[in-house]
Amino acid sequence: MLEDEMNTQELEAQYSEQEALRREKLVELQNQGKDPFDVYKVERTHTSKEVIDNFEELEGKTVTVAGRIMSKRGQGKVVFSDIHDRDGKIQLFIKVDLVGEETLKAYKTYDLGDFVAVTGEVFKTKTGEVSIKASSILLTCKALKPLPEKFHGLKDPDLRYRQREVDIITNPEVKDTFLKRTKIIKAIREYLDNRGFLEVDTPILATIAGGAAARPFITHHNTFDIDMYLRIAPELYLKRLIVAGFEKVYEMGKNFRNEGVSIRHNPEFTSIELYEAYSDYNDMMEITENMIAYVCEKVNGTTKIMYEGTEIDLTPPWRRLTMVDAVKEYAGIDFNTIASDEEAQAIAKEKNLEFPKALDKVTKGEVLNMLFEEYGESNLIQPTFLIDYPVEISPLTKKKRGNEAFTERFEGFIFGREVCNAYSELNDPIVQRQRFEQQAKEREYGDDEAYMMDEEFMSALETGMPPTGGLGIGIDRMIMFLTGSSSIRDVILFPTMKPINK
Repeated sequence: MLEDEMNTQELEAQYSEQEALRREKLVELQNQGKDPFDVYKVERTHTSKEVIDNFEELEGKTVTVAGRIMSKRGQGKVVFSDIHDRDGKIQLFIKVDLVGEETLKAYKTYDLGDFVAVTGEVFKTKTGEVSIKASSILLTCKALKPLPEKFHGLKDPDLRYRQREVDIITNPEVKDTFLKRTKIIKAIREYLDNRGFLEVDTPILATIAGGAAARPFITHHNTFDIDMYLRIAPELYLKRLIVAGFEKVYEMGKNFRNEGVSIRHNPEFTSIELYEAYSDYNDMMEITENMIAYVCEKVNGTTKIMYEGTEIDLTPPWRRLTMVDAVKEYAGIDFNTIASDEEAQAIAKEKNLEFPKALDKVTKGEVLNMLFEEYGESNLIQPTFLIDYPVEISPLTKKKRGNEAFTERFEGFIFGREVCNAYSELNDPIVQRQRFEQQAKEREYGDDEAYMMDEEFMSALETGMPPTGGLGIGIDRMIMFLTGSSSIRDVILFPTMKPINK
């Protein structure tokens, strides 16, 4: 332990010394009239990948590339160096006969992390590596901080998330994850756009935190002198657009929930919600399984993924399992035989289940849901739609056809983790008001995640909303699976972090 502390102190001292040397080099360059920060633009002709992919066409031709110096080799009249750009890396061949003694000498003083623009001839070395035979080099930015030591990179998880830019520079697999994230989001949009859905934007700042059971972030609008909320879900606005006649809509964007931080939760996260008129939760299941399989195939070339050592097959159709059947299978309790809230409360007491309100206020449906969360959820490894949720915990959902104790709602699970939530949307404004009023009572009982009454949404619903299916997918969790990432922080560029020394 003492040795580790000494090594850390030595590294900190070394980095401080390196930073001082880099600043001295910058001052010297500025005194020579070669300030790298005076460079405003680079007329780059190709990226590294474009040069490598088009070698046969470009061989012997002059190109200009630009990037960050990541390695230098050689001390005599020839230097080999790798520079990295957005697409990858390319090797530079820098020879005194081609660039001149002054340029070669200057390049040797450049530090790893500095940016350069290089013009030269495309060729292959004796080892077959596509390279650039430099004829001119321009320093375009001086890095005043050194990069982490290349063989170990930036490994400390806390530092990686706080200094994501350095994490991406030094860990290529991290860059690959975020490049794949972009492809995943693009493929989701492509799937929905091709099926006639309209992408829309709805407010992030609102006077009601509606559309989900979650604790909101509260802020204050000075001009109106009112408290407002960062949205926890866009659902109610999107359904108002269904009322307006936009029969297929979706929104992909940020939601904010003032809750805990874990490998599955970040207070700021990305989700997609979509709504389709004249459809139900069965249609939403088909959209979900087909869209996720489509995106996985598009990005990974297969509908199968390896996640934490387990092969997951995303190929449709996914398993359908009712909550009652899940609790019977995994908890050994048959809720078809439970006749009253009191019987369910006795089971909850026996199982030491915890609720945000007094046990005598807990309903049969709430106990069923808690038993699933305790005993069933972790067992749903292969993609599964858990269907038919109790009406008490689904205030925006139509009742189950043929069984009014339940609703036409499902959540999708992969590897024991929820990835989506969907309904046959409740469009009866009278019943919806009753549900909201019940939720208000839940808040009185102490559940600060219960839904708030939204009169503007109620007015829209009274105007008339056709039968509608709705679906919400956690984009970050979906990306975790498709990239093999174990923590949600690994797929969010800048996750929420507690300030240092707080």
